[in-house]
Amino acid sequence: MARNTADLVTQLNVAHHFPHDSLLRYCSSHVSGFPHPPTHFTVSQFGHGQSNPTYLLKVGSHGSLVKHYVLRKKPPGTLLASAHAVDREFQVLQALGAHTKVPVPKVFCLCNDPTVIGTAFYIMEYLEGRIFIDPKLPGVAPENRRAIYRATAKALASLHSANVDSIGLGNYGRRNDYCKRQIERWAKQYVASTREGKPASYPKMFALIDWLRHQIPLEDTSGATGGLVHGDFRIDNLVFHPTEDRVIGILDWELSTLGNQMCDVAYSCMTYVADIGHEKVREGMERSGLSEGIPSLPEYLADYCSLAGRKWPVAEWKFYVAFSFFRAASIHAGVYNRWVKIDSAVRARNLLFDGSNNYRSSDANDLLLGAGLTNLEYGYLCEIMGHSLWAPQVFNCGAPDTGNMEVLLRYGNKEQLQEWLIPLLDGTIRSGFAMTEPHVASSDATNIECSIKRQGDSYIINGTKWWTSGAMDPRCRILIVMGKTDFNAVKHKQQSMILVDVQTPGVHIKRPLTVFGFDDAPHGHAEVTFENVCVPAKNIILGEGRGFEIAQGRLGPGRLHHCMRLIGVAERGMHMMIQRAVGRRTFGKLIAQHGSFISDMAKCRIELESTRLLVLEAADQLDRHGNKKARGILAMAKVAAPNMALKVLDMAIQVHGAAGVSSDTVLAHLWAAARTLRIADGPDEVHLGTIAKLELQKAKL
Repeated sequence: MARNTADLVTQLNVAHHFPHDSLLRYCSSHVSGFPHPPTHFTVSQFGHGQSNPTYLLKVGSHGSLVKHYVLRKKPPGTLLASAHAVDREFQVLQALGAHTKVPVPKVFCLCNDPTVIGTAFYIMEYLEGRIFIDPKLPGVAPENRRAIYRATAKALASLHSANVDSIGLGNYGRRNDYCKRQIERWAKQYVASTREGKPASYPKMFALIDWLRHQIPLEDTSGATGGLVHGDFRIDNLVFHPTEDRVIGILDWELSTLGNQMCDVAYSCMTYVADIGHEKVREGMERSGLSEGIPSLPEYLADYCSLAGRKWPVAEWKFYVAFSFFRAASIHAGVYNRWVKIDSAVRARNLLFDGSNNYRSSDANDLLLGAGLTNLEYGYLCEIMGHSLWAPQVFNCGAPDTGNMEVLLRYGNKEQLQEWLIPLLDGTIRSGFAMTEPHVASSDATNIECSIKRQGDSYIINGTKWWTSGAMDPRCRILIVMGKTDFNAVKHKQQSMILVDVQTPGVHIKRPLTVFGFDDAPHGHAEVTFENVCVPAKNIILGEGRGFEIAQGRLGPGRLHHCMRLIGVAERGMHMMIQRAVGRRTFGKLIAQHGSFISDMAKCRIELESTRLLVLEAADQLDRHGNKKARGILAMAKVAAPNMALKVLDMAIQVHGAAGVSSDTVLAHLWAAARTLRIADGPDEVHLGTIAKLELQKAKL
C-alpha cells in the first residue's frame, strides 16, 4: 500500500540536530510568503530513503493556517567528494519548475552559509500525496497498479524530454562519455569507502569495474542518448496525487546531471531484475512473479519508449543493467561507511582529535585508543587473560565495559565520546549494560518493555532491568539502556539505546544478583528500576529506532571476547586437572595412571584445541567480513566454547573431589562463570537456530 507523505515523518534524529532559531530568522527573510511573525514553528524529519537529511517545517502566525515546507540539507560529518550537492538539486528543480511541465516541487531558496544550520540547505514546497515504497504495490488494485507504472514511465519520459539548453541547464554536465566518467567516479568512491580503517572491499567489484570499462556502448561516447539524467529514478522517489494515479513530484535529484539517459531507464527497472533488501538480494519481480496488474519489463519499457519517442537499446541492455547495480553497490558502500567503521579507533580518532579540541599529545591519543589490534590478534591476549577471573579488570578489558566502549566507538557522536568514552578508556569510571528484563524473555530483544519517551528536549525512561552487569561496581557512572521509543513501529525499529548517568534521579539500584552464589565482584550484576528518569535527548545513541541495529553490532565482538577468554579458562582447568592427577593417589596408583582419566583427558584436549581453532576462525571472519557475514561461525563459537569449557572444568572438579566444589580452588567459580555464558551470551538454542537457518539457506541455493 501507499504511504502518505505525512506518514513518513518521524521525530528529529538527534544526530542531525541544528539550531532552529537561526533557521527561522533565515526563512523569514528569504522564503516568499513565509508567515510573519511566526508564532508556531516545529521541525520533524522524514525517515524514508534520504541520503541528504530531509525535514518537514510547520509554521503558523497568530491563528493563521499552518504552512508546510520541506528543508533538505547535506548530512553532517566528512563526506565523499562531490557527494550530497544540494546546490545542484536546487538548480535543477528551479529550472524544471520554472520552464517545463516536469512534475517537481517548487523551490524557494538556497542557503550556502554553514553558519545558519551547520551545512548548506534549500527550502522547497511540501507535496501532500502518496509514496509507494514497495514496487510490488501490495494492497493496490490491479488496474491501479498498471496505471501507476504507466505514470512512472510517463514521468521519466517527461524529464528526459526537457530541452536543457532552453531552460538554462546546458552546462549542467557533459553529455558524452557519461558512463565512462560514472564508472571512474563510482570506482573511486568505492575505493574511498573501503580503504584502510573502513569496511573491506569485495574483489568481484573490481572485476565488474574492469568488465564495464570494456563494454561501454558507442552511443555513450557520441552523446547520442545525452540529456537530463535524474540519477536515482525509482518509484519510491515519486510523489503521486492523493487520489489519482499520476505523479505530482519527482524527488531526490542529488545525482542528477547531463548524460546517457538509458542509465535512468535501466535503474528504474532494477526491481524487475533483483529485490535488494537490507539483509540480502533476492530474485526480482520478473523471476519471483509479477503482482497482477504490474506490467512486465518489456511492457514497461515499451511504455517509456513510446512516450519518450526512442528505441530500446537491446544489444546494450546488459551493460546498462550491470552498470546500475555497480553504481548502487558503490552508493551503499559509501552510506554504510558513514555509520559503521570496521576500525572503530580510526573513527574515534577522527571525531575526537582532528581539530582544536586536542588536549593530549598525539602519542597520548594513540595510547588512549589502543594498539589497533584485530579481533584475531586480541583473541590470543584474551586467552591469556582468561586464566584469571580478575585479569580483564586489571587490563581494562572486562565486560560489560569493552562492549560499551565498542558501542560508543562505533555509534557515538563526538560529545558522547568526550563525556563517556575517554574516562572509560582511561579506567577512571566503569559502566553497565541494561537490556535484560525480569518479566519478558529478553533473549528476543523485540520483547523489551522498558519505555523511552520523547518529551521536549529530553527522554523519560520507565522500566525494570535485571542482570545489569557492571551496575554494582562503585565506580559505575554510566548505563547503556535499551528500551522502546516507538511501540507501534515495525518490529526491529521500536528499540533505541540511550546513555543514562547512574546518578540521575529515578535510577534505583534495587539489589545485587548472585551467580550460583558468587557476586562477581567488582562489577557485579544488579536489578535496576527506572522511574520517570529524565535524560537529555542528546544522550540517544545514533538516533531513535537504531537500538536493535546497535545491539547486533555489539553482540559480535563483545560475545566473541567471552569465547576467547573461555579458551584460557579451559587451559587453566586442564592445568589444574593434570597437576592434581599426577600428585594424588587412589587405589594404589596416581590418578593420572587410571585408564578412564587418560582417555577423558585426551578427549578434553581434542575438544579444547578444536574449539580454539573455531574461535580464532570466527575472529578472523569477523575482521574480514564483519558481524553479518560472520554470524554463522560466531554462533558456532558461542555454543562450542562454553560447552567445551564446562566439560573440561567438570572433569577438573571431579579429579579434585570435594575440593573442586569448594572455594578453596577457583574451579567452582570458573564453572559458574562458564555455565552462565550459555545464557548470558544468548541461549544455546538461539545460536543453534541461527546455524541451522544458515545451513538450510545454503541448501536452497
